Amino acid sequence: MAVVDDRLRVAGRLYIEAVQDLDSAAQVKKLRDVTVIDISDLSQMDTAGAWFLVDLQRRAAADGAEIGIEGGSDAQAQLIETVRENLPPEDTSKDKKRSLNDTLEAFGRSVVRFGQTAVELVSFLGQIVITMAGIVIRPRRLRLTSVVHHCQEVGVNAVPIVALMAFLIGVVLAFQGSTQLRQFGAEVFVVDLIAISVLRELGILLTAIIVAGRSGSAFTAAIGSMKMREEIDAMRTLGLDPVTILVVPRVLALMLMLPALGLIADVSGLLGGAVMSWIELGVSPGVFQSRLVSNTDVWHFGVGMIKAPFFALVIGIIGCYEGMKVGGNAESLGRLTSTSVVLSIFMVIVMDALFSIFFAIVGV
Repeated sequence: MAVVDDRLRVAGRLYIEAVQDLDSAAQVKKLRDVTVIDISDLSQMDTAGAWFLVDLQRRAAADGAEIGIEGGSDAQAQLIETVRENLPPEDTSKDKKRSLNDTLEAFGRSVVRFGQTAVELVSFLGQIVITMAGIVIRPRRLRLTSVVHHCQEVGVNAVPIVALMAFLIGVVLAFQGSTQLRQFGAEVFVVDLIAISVLRELGILLTAIIVAGRSGSAFTAAIGSMKMREEIDAMRTLGLDPVTILVVPRVLALMLMLPALGLIADVSGLLGGAVMSWIELGVSPGVFQSRLVSNTDVWHFGVGMIKAPFFALVIGIIGCYEGMKVGGNAESLGRLTSTSVVLSIFMVIVMDALFSIFFAIVGV
């Protein structure tokens, strides 16, 4: 590369090996009095060479000099233009500081997206309710085999993990409660602590969280896979309603099985608490049972069971709704499956908080 008059002449072959040996900063210094980069003597050039020439041109432009590239063949000119079009913008590598307006805009967009999702979920809920009302009028439309299948998948197959989780929660509550109550000589009150915590809150709440992560994600993955393979479009083409065939059986199965799983969780939690109370505090099973029956209001159990169908409805709707949103690629399936789990768990906790406030107001 040499400067002749006001032209920078490039000759020979400009391959990636040659580009590696060239100092871009030193070449830019040669461009101070140059108006044209002449590549008429350039015999061969690869993509790296084209990038080098374009980079020289851009660096000169940054210093205020306008330099053209002339003399190349049509193939060379086309390669240079292709490289120029596909270079990233100059400011992409610079870290821009977010202003207050940018932060407010991002927050506003998040609020709008959340509002749109809430409206779509309510609309989807309405569609499910209307479909269920139609099934009540015409029961033959209910796909009982599908409901039984999903009851097994959602309920029966989840019994071991739910029972183990609740048993361990009861053990932890008894152990931690005994540590604190022993300081006041009130070890026997650990029974009340376990009963109220498990029956009223933790039993059904943790069961719903496990079901949201296990079954809610499965609903999204199954329906999303069918959406990717265009099976749902084929159903609509055949005049079949995907909500009736895919969504309603899953939601019904959840609403039937979550109370049953909650009952199993309550029993397992009390059993775990009783075992640990016996080991740690010496509270015999007979004393545990008598205190549980005499001091525990049946409404503690009723509060947990009242929550169960609502939790199931939320998990089922969100899982199926996110599955219906899946596009034609695997990336959207994975992303929406994760969204389904996170949103389901979040909404379950929000509903539990609302129920707690409501029952506190009514005095239950």
